[in-house]
Amino acid sequence: MRGDVEKVLPELIKTRNLSADVVFIDPPRKGCDKVVLDTLLEVSPKRIVYVSCNPATLARDIKILEEKYTLQKLAICDMFPFSHHIESIAALRIR
Repeated sequence: MRGDVEKVLPELIKTRNLSADVVFIDPPRKGCDKVVLDTLLEVSPKRIVYVSCNPATLARDIKILEEKYTLQKLAICDMFPFSHHIESIAALRIR
């Protein structure tokens, strides 16, 4: 199934009754859509690995996910030397 994750993910969960132990997400700079975060909270995978190119939206989304998750690790990677861009990787675990 192809499409925007905020449209496809809820549909997959409803129609195929999917579940997951670990979910990897790598959203665009704007961060995750609220529908995606709500779906993750509903499905409640044991772990979420969140890769982000925007620390501000990563922090915003982690704050929402903290309803059920604890931030276990956060790593910063300088993938683009001599620029101000960084990648952040956050590991969250369900409480």
